[in-house]
Amino acid sequence: MFPVDIKSAIFVVMLLKDRLINWSILLLLSLTWGSSFILMKKGLRSFDPLQIASLRIFISYIFLMPFAIRNLGMINRHNIISLIIIGLVGNAFPAFLYPLAQKQLDSSVAGMLNALTPLFTLITGVVIYSRKARWKQVAGIMLGLTGAAGLLYRGSFSFEPVGLLIVLATFFYGISSNQVTLIRGINGLTITALAFFLVGPLAGVSLLLTDTEAAMQTQNWLLNLGFISILSVFGSGIAVALFNILIIRTSPVYATSVTYLAPVISTAWGFTDGENITLFMIISVICILAGVYLTIQRNNKAKKQQQ
Repeated sequence: MFPVDIKSAIFVVMLLKDRLINWSILLLLSLTWGSSFILMKKGLRSFDPLQIASLRIFISYIFLMPFAIRNLGMINRHNIISLIIIGLVGNAFPAFLYPLAQKQLDSSVAGMLNALTPLFTLITGVVIYSRKARWKQVAGIMLGLTGAAGLLYRGSFSFEPVGLLIVLATFFYGISSNQVTLIRGINGLTITALAFFLVGPLAGVSLLLTDTEAAMQTQNWLLNLGFISILSVFGSGIAVALFNILIIRTSPVYATSVTYLAPVISTAWGFTDGENITLFMIISVICILAGVYLTIQRNNKAKKQQQ
């Protein structure tokens, strides 16, 4: 009797430990990515969107290079396409789209729209990667898209098309998150390092083609470069590695649920920076979060059935 009880206790402890690790990663990513929007806003004071994107990818490439060089032998014909997709679609393209959108959008709105990522992860998973979905997940998609549509309108329903850039970025994140699951035998840190290794040189060339001298003539450009560096190391290098680790530990939909916690952080930062938060915005983001809740609910139930 005792051995059975001990085994059960060990199983419960290990299960709780596993969930605690997953939630800890989720909360850390929420804090990191929720703060990334205000860092981009600060960086835009000296650098244009292309420079911010190029710097973000190139600095992350330099930061992760030791891990990449040590694991270059893991790149093969079976995973190189996936690594390129993760590097470009999951990192490089969104890195450009977000600061481009934030030239006109508040960081709080950008953070709220970012909560669409789990919904597009589900959509791309079903349509492109042949994953299964249930009616609650479909209802979640519709509810989330309704909330996003509300955030794309400002004032008296004047359409703000620049918000579609962030919607496109979340779609790219959905593709990349599903693509990570196709790579076998490589951990999340190595996937991240190799993906940045493949696209980093392109970012360096892109940076050289921009007018960096004009940026260095702006006030506090060095401080703003520091904000971009923090964004690169923590928001891209470390956070993307943790994100890929979480995908491998759980699922793409679970991992991308980080984006329904991140709006709380981005909204708080936006409020402290003098941005306006309206009731209509709050209602819209509630719709997004409710949609994400319905989307992820099925995943949790499926995991319980497997255990």
